[in-house]
Amino acid sequence: MFLLGVALSCSPYRKMQKIRSGAVGMTLSVPEEPPIEEEEDNEVQIDSIRSTLSDEPIIMNAIKDTETGEMIATDVINASKVTARFRNVAERAGYVSISFDVSVPAAMSDSEWQLKILPFMAIQEDTVSLDALYITGEKYRAEQLRGYQRYRAFLASIITDTTDFIRIGQLEIFLERYYPETYAMKRDSSVIPAPLAENLFGVTQRDALIHYTKHLKWRFNERRKGRVGKMYEKYVKDPIVTEGIRLDTVLTSADGDFIYRYVHTFRSRPKLRKVTVSLDGKLYEKGECIHEFPFPDELTFYISSLSTLVDDRPKYRMFVLERTVYDNTKAFIDFRQGSSVVDTLLGDNASELRRVVRCIDDVVARDDLELDSLVIVASCSPEGSYSVNRKLSAARSEAVRRYIGRYVPEEWRDSLKASELPENWEQLRKLIASDTVMSASAKEKIAALIDGMKDPDRVETRIASMPEYRYLREKVYPKLRSVRFDFHMHRTGMLKDTVHTTELDTAYMAGVEALKSLDYKKAVSVLRPYDDYNAALAFMSADYNHSAMDVLGRLDDTDPKVCYLKAMVLSRLGLHDEALKYYDLCLAYDPYMRHRANLDPEMHLLVKRREE
Repeated sequence: MFLLGVALSCSPYRKMQKIRSGAVGMTLSVPEEPPIEEEEDNEVQIDSIRSTLSDEPIIMNAIKDTETGEMIATDVINASKVTARFRNVAERAGYVSISFDVSVPAAMSDSEWQLKILPFMAIQEDTVSLDALYITGEKYRAEQLRGYQRYRAFLASIITDTTDFIRIGQLEIFLERYYPETYAMKRDSSVIPAPLAENLFGVTQRDALIHYTKHLKWRFNERRKGRVGKMYEKYVKDPIVTEGIRLDTVLTSADGDFIYRYVHTFRSRPKLRKVTVSLDGKLYEKGECIHEFPFPDELTFYISSLSTLVDDRPKYRMFVLERTVYDNTKAFIDFRQGSSVVDTLLGDNASELRRVVRCIDDVVARDDLELDSLVIVASCSPEGSYSVNRKLSAARSEAVRRYIGRYVPEEWRDSLKASELPENWEQLRKLIASDTVMSASAKEKIAALIDGMKDPDRVETRIASMPEYRYLREKVYPKLRSVRFDFHMHRTGMLKDTVHTTELDTAYMAGVEALKSLDYKKAVSVLRPYDDYNAALAFMSADYNHSAMDVLGRLDDTDPKVCYLKAMVLSRLGLHDEALKYYDLCLAYDPYMRHRANLDPEMHLLVKRREE
């Protein structure tokens, strides 16, 4: 009886009683801050397992499993005592990194158990599952591997070579005895073609195979194939997970507490102030869950973002407002040769005229503008004499004016004016300069003729003698037959010719919004030209510290926020003494910034460095 009592006191049953009574359980805590002299700037944090003997990571020993070929960790970890429940962390370049310790007492470990620890993080309205931690007992893992071994043995029993179902020896004896010519095909398939052999002997390949097939063995093998899924579930009751886990360690003994330093980095979100972390734990034996642990007290991480220091006051830009307003649009209205009649059925005239009428309606609908005049200017191509083209362009302008006059308010009709541009040589020069078909020498010759023009008819004659003239008449000249509509307006109620006024700088405010939304790449690109406080803040948020310092160096040191940013960026650059000077100057202007420094981990460490 004494020996039985001792056995029970040390058995998994006794451990389970303590676990279910709440005497032992998992704990979750924030790691203690390391001494300042042991810190290194910009050091990348990694997951690690720590003990009470050292702050350095313990590298787990591992053995190669003979069944899977995987390396399996086999360390036992000593205890570590940590009690912090919250921590201030900084958002850098749009990312936040948090770290916490998961502690499992030795009383929760057993060779026949597996503990699955499932951390999760509450971030604003969402709950995010983090990678799991598995602590597996040696016997538990051995049983898992034994299940895989039995399953692989079952798979090996399935016949994959179809020739195993045929009585090859008997088939060869039969053919050699009764059909020697067919048997000869064993060594030389070209002796008798298969179709011919079937006709000669009346025995097809399919007939022979069916006759000498081991049908019972084949059906038994097919049944095995159909049971693959069921046999996997039977033998592999608890599969070894290889994805979605942070750690799966095998403990060879359970004489020490297990401490795991969990580091998680995630993309921050606008207006994110804090995240909380907790655990869900389940204990397994022989693949079955035997206990679910209540959530331990959650950890809170308060997130400090430089975006909260943004100056979001509206920014305005100065501009000069002119009383007179000018605008124009061009329409390609086609006319028949020598005619000035507006034909809406010709070419795209109907759509072009509708577009012009819409433009006029838009101007009429505006309350801030009044129309002084709408000048209609028709132009012709250089073909024909200049005098004829002048009369023709004037007639076409007048025809368009009368047509448009039907679609404007009666009080505006007197504002419609007709003018003419007989031959649009200036536009011709621009079209030739941008042309990609004509040779450079031809374009230079035409440009020289236009620049030195005294008689338009003579220049047109010279151009008509060039080889390129046909191309000009068919492709370029039609673009010169256009009608331009010049809108001359003034601002309603404005008496002075010019007024200096301001308007909201929407581009700058878009950069500020990008900074508040943690879109630092956009914030830097938009705010860079302004070279001000928010531009420096955008550089710092994107971790462009030298660029930030360059901008801050040109700002006023009497602004406490400017001094604060200088202290922070100098600390990042390793100039701690100079950083402290600007921090003190910041507090001299605004003592409240001391509370802000407590929220920023890098500023908190800077101040703590001086205190120590």
